[in-house]
Amino acid sequence: MANPRIIVGIGEALFDVFPDAQRLGGAPLNVAVHAQQLGDTGIVVSRVGQDDLADQIIAELRRRGMTTAHLQSDPDHPTGTVEVDASDPHAPRYNILPGAWDYLTYDGDLDEPARRCHGVCFGTLAQRNAPSRGTIYRFLVGAKNAERLFDVNLRQDFYDRRCILRSLEHATSIQLNTDELATLTKLLNLPGEDADTQIASLLRTYNLRWAALTAGPKGTTIYTPTQKFVGAPVVVTSQADAVGAGDAVAAALLHGITRRWDWPRTLTLANTLGAFVASHAGACPELNDEIRKLAGA
Repeated sequence: MANPRIIVGIGEALFDVFPDAQRLGGAPLNVAVHAQQLGDTGIVVSRVGQDDLADQIIAELRRRGMTTAHLQSDPDHPTGTVEVDASDPHAPRYNILPGAWDYLTYDGDLDEPARRCHGVCFGTLAQRNAPSRGTIYRFLVGAKNAERLFDVNLRQDFYDRRCILRSLEHATSIQLNTDELATLTKLLNLPGEDADTQIASLLRTYNLRWAALTAGPKGTTIYTPTQKFVGAPVVVTSQADAVGAGDAVAAALLHGITRRWDWPRTLTLANTLGAFVASHAGACPELNDEIRKLAGA
């Protein structure tokens, strides 16, 4: 694709461990991988151990044509893993174990991707530990010209009000699902009984450019300070698991917004890609020609 955008996923890089398999995962990694598949330059900023799992992550990213220059090597902590229970394909449950990504540190090598990136996606999970939390904030300050998408992505109890507020201070946009909106409404005392009112307050109070509300099979809705765009849901004919579907949506949204696409076109790509991932095992399946065509790749 001509003039690819640089899309960074900063935070956790790990393996999702299912009862029958282990697959590459971590929301920021998933976003970067999908951005790469859509024709962008996807960059993972994270930290792995010095073990077999780290070798597998590095090999897989390189196989996909991605740089591993910003995947730090940790001699003291293992590559992260998450135990996934996907018995309910629409709402997987996670047991997130400690890993090297909790110790992501800032070094001078991160100055360039922060300065040059067009979009960056970050969440709450990698902020559970002070080293990675500080690194994420510093990177976001350096990425002042980028679209900074706060993918709320609440997991277990690894978040609090302060984490949410700091993230909103650094973000230009936000993505969350209906359950996460309910949580933020309580934490931030958002007014109103309906999503439209609550998100309008979120946009206004925290000076956000847009918000994406995901609703699984019902698709994604975009809110701006003045408009609302409802994307047509894409029917999933063969449900596998929902792991990574929201990350695919985030990648598609960043792909469109950094190209100044209109919201209907961007939502078509986002909903199609999210449904495609939900119909395949794992978070980062290889994309088909239909989706690449929608992306302009």
